[in-house]
Amino acid sequence: MLKTSIIGWLSRAARDQRGVSAVEFAFLAPVMIGLYLGCAEIAEGVAADRKVSLASAALANLAAQVTTISAGDMTNIFDASTAVIAPYSASKLKMTVTCLKIDANQVATVMWSQTRGGTVNSGTMTIPSALAVANSWLLFAEASYDYTPTVGYTITGMLTLADKMYMSPRISAPTYDVTACT
Repeated sequence: MLKTSIIGWLSRAARDQRGVSAVEFAFLAPVMIGLYLGCAEIAEGVAADRKVSLASAALANLAAQVTTISAGDMTNIFDASTAVIAPYSASKLKMTVTCLKIDANQVATVMWSQTRGGTVNSGTMTIPSALAVANSWLLFAEASYDYTPTVGYTITGMLTLADKMYMSPRISAPTYDVTACT
């Protein structure tokens, strides 16, 4: 009698479909939540990286449009480029603008460099060979941002997003305060 009741109970349990959805949900929910959070984190990181690229482009573009840049003008250029990074924290953005003189031997020398939170460039710099046009000038803009992922911080930690841009002066190589780029 006991043997048949156990077999009957197992037979009924095998045919019972109640709770199957709950078990499937319990298995799949963590995977689906992880995928959702991962996709959201990647999208946020890509958006922040794009903002850094736009800030670098704004730095180069604004500096290339003028022939003279005063200290106040440079502050305005940095402020305008900082506005691009919104809604991310502007305090984590580092920016540098450098004017390069390329001599007859295609060696790029820093004539002046200004920064907000970054590193001032000096001496000679290596530039892409396609841009090393003898007896010319380039503006070199750099932007970097210390991005902290919201969800994945424990996995990756802080990420430094960075971009740089070279741009030819539109009119002539700009003078910064009293330092000419020629």
